[in-house]
Amino acid sequence: MAITGIGSNALLTMGPIMDMRNQLDDLQRQLGTGHKSDTYAGQGLDRGLTVGLRSQLSSISGYQSTVTQVGVRLDLMQTALSQFSDIRVFVQNVPAIRIGGQLTKSLYQYTLQGTDTTELYRVAHDVEAKMRTLPGLVDVTSDLQITQPQITVDIDRNKASALGVSAQAIESTLYDAYGARQVSTIYAPSDQYWVVMELEPRYQTDPSVLSMLYVRSNSGALVPLNAVATLKPTTGPLTINHLGQLPSVTISFDLREGVALSQAIDEIRQATTQMNLPATINTSFQGTAQAFQASLKSTPLLVAAAILVVYIVLGVLYESYIHPITILSSLPSAGVGALLALMLLGYDLSVIAMIGVILLIGIVKKNAIMMIDFALQAERNEGKSPLDAIHEACLLRFRPIMMTTFAALFGAMPIAFGGGAGSELRRPLGVAMVGGLLVSQWLTLYTTPVVYLYLDRLARFLGASTRPSRLAEAVGAGPGPRLADEPRGAAE
Repeated sequence: MAITGIGSNALLTMGPIMDMRNQLDDLQRQLGTGHKSDTYAGQGLDRGLTVGLRSQLSSISGYQSTVTQVGVRLDLMQTALSQFSDIRVFVQNVPAIRIGGQLTKSLYQYTLQGTDTTELYRVAHDVEAKMRTLPGLVDVTSDLQITQPQITVDIDRNKASALGVSAQAIESTLYDAYGARQVSTIYAPSDQYWVVMELEPRYQTDPSVLSMLYVRSNSGALVPLNAVATLKPTTGPLTINHLGQLPSVTISFDLREGVALSQAIDEIRQATTQMNLPATINTSFQGTAQAFQASLKSTPLLVAAAILVVYIVLGVLYESYIHPITILSSLPSAGVGALLALMLLGYDLSVIAMIGVILLIGIVKKNAIMMIDFALQAERNEGKSPLDAIHEACLLRFRPIMMTTFAALFGAMPIAFGGGAGSELRRPLGVAMVGGLLVSQWLTLYTTPVVYLYLDRLARFLGASTRPSRLAEAVGAGPGPRLADEPRGAAE
């Protein structure tokens, strides 16, 4: 967990952050949790001085914290720490793996890009204000802060041209005064020293000194800077962030309790569509939100490709177009079980959980494979009816099915319910596997024989024959192959 406090003054920020740390430790002791806190400063997130506090949450009463318990603790900490008026507090449950993006005070990021910084900053301010009104978002903040005092030098090119002063000469004069131009090098017997031209420090912080600067014209005359340029005091951004070589503004946000990331993304897209953003402004999600979008696009194709490969392999193995569907009929029950387990334990359908669902495709179909393989062999080689073949397969394959299922189930339980470092990252995978195995185990024992009989009737209706497999024909049909040096009559 990370807590970020933002203040404009070091003395005003460090005092409350230390009080915050003490109150956080007291709160965790009241909750009965282990704690480990440390303070860091100067991270440069955006507004002035940034001071943060990291705290590691451990266990409650000897059990590893669940997602719900962590969410409750974060809410309690946000409420308890909101009393500090000198700083803005952002409480964040830092993920075990940060997927791209920037270092922001909230977990999810929405970025705007544009070539015109004036238009970009205006639109970013409007988008941030709009996102604060969305019901599913909390802790909406931006890395854009137009709070930096600055002087804008507006060159009057007509006057400058008349006096023989070029824009390059003005830029060079300003760089000599406020930059770090190296004008010479002093060589010593054992070292060398750079000679840097600049104004005296007491003049560098006074904006009125700009009117005292003189620019050398083409004729060598000195021209006052305020004679060829207008000096305007304005405010500008503390930093100009870039993404992909374009100026950008990143708006970060967290999700309100009970709101899924997909819902928040839909709300943001709908809100920005209603705002009719200029065509020069490009918007995109970054970090975890971007990875979630990519997974939504690729996951259906990945699951479909896995099912297609399994169907092709089973079709070649059993020389049938129908019965691979019988085996694949066990997959929906596994998916339902995985989703129910994730919902009951309060986990999201994350990328890790999707990996568990894909693993189930290869695990749960073995129940149907054991029954269908035995039934097809009995039907083709022994001439049994489909009903007798699948009935005998269910009786003889029940114990191997139970043994293999419970072996996989007990192997996934440590992932689902174990503790230790990084366990919160692995748990959705284990929970999806355990739920899918439990539901598919009991359902497929009843549904697979029924699906087998109905699809067998469909195959007969379509005119498919029940001839022996090619392997059985090669083994049991006709005389065997004759050796090259064997007499023709000997093999007969």
